[in-house]
Amino acid sequence: MAELYLVEFKGSRREYFNNTYYHTLRLSDYVIIQAEQGEDMGILSKKIPADYQLPESIKPRSILRPAGQDDIARYGMLRENEIVHKSEFIPLARKHGLAMKIVDVESQFDGSKITFYFTAAHRVDFRALVRDLAARHRTRIELRQIGVRDEAQRLDGLGICGRQQCCNCHIRDFAPISTQHAREQDLSLNPSKISGNCGRLLCCLRYEVDQYSEVKRCFPTRGAHVDTKKGTGTLQRIDIFTEEAVIIGEDNLEFRVSPDEILSSGEEYPDDGHRQPAEADVSEPDFDTAEQDEEALRKLDEPDA
Repeated sequence: MAELYLVEFKGSRREYFNNTYYHTLRLSDYVIIQAEQGEDMGILSKKIPADYQLPESIKPRSILRPAGQDDIARYGMLRENEIVHKSEFIPLARKHGLAMKIVDVESQFDGSKITFYFTAAHRVDFRALVRDLAARHRTRIELRQIGVRDEAQRLDGLGICGRQQCCNCHIRDFAPISTQHAREQDLSLNPSKISGNCGRLLCCLRYEVDQYSEVKRCFPTRGAHVDTKKGTGTLQRIDIFTEEAVIIGEDNLEFRVSPDEILSSGEEYPDDGHRQPAEADVSEPDFDTAEQDEEALRKLDEPDA
């Protein structure tokens, strides 16, 4: 049975391919693969275990051969030409009065296709533009409208954590994210702190939200008056990682309890002036007014174009 590999292309695009012709291959080497039409070139990213079950919808094509020095030189030339193609695209789009932002250009290795990736606020009728591009480049042209998350994925970059963007590492499909995920984790609702390079909510907001929800279900709500084995007080916050509630006792001293140490809880009490504000409440907004802050949060919740 032919070995299965994951091959990565420009813009973090990845596809599965079979080593049908049993070439000797090494990870991180360039290979020439069978494209939908013609040939393309990518990098061997990962060898897939033999027992891995691919979805039925994925039909891997073949790795044709390892890339030679001439192939690599041609690949570099194509990348340089893409910069020129991108600069030529802008005046043509303006000529046709199209409100679109060119994001990236990708030329297929055999020259049979050039794909232009762009973003736009609305659907764009680019048929006349495609004809102009085809006449200029004398090859098959594809224009693909993408969302802002896809734009960040193609351009690559570092997140606010200092690491490579998740969409360039392991995320292949973008799951829905809302500001409710940030609220559930008691994070600051400052848009500049919970949005990524794409201007949308951070993908990592989904990573731990299920754990937060599961732990919080074991405790009363924040601000509730509780009776515990260690004393009576007001629930200040929940420490998700230790799975403990932080209680401010009647003597204004702090102590921690686990879910099985809580005997009963009453109604929520208003702040009596002695409790310290929760961590999520002390961050200062970066916007001048609450209205601007709310508007920015609403935009973060909007689906991608």
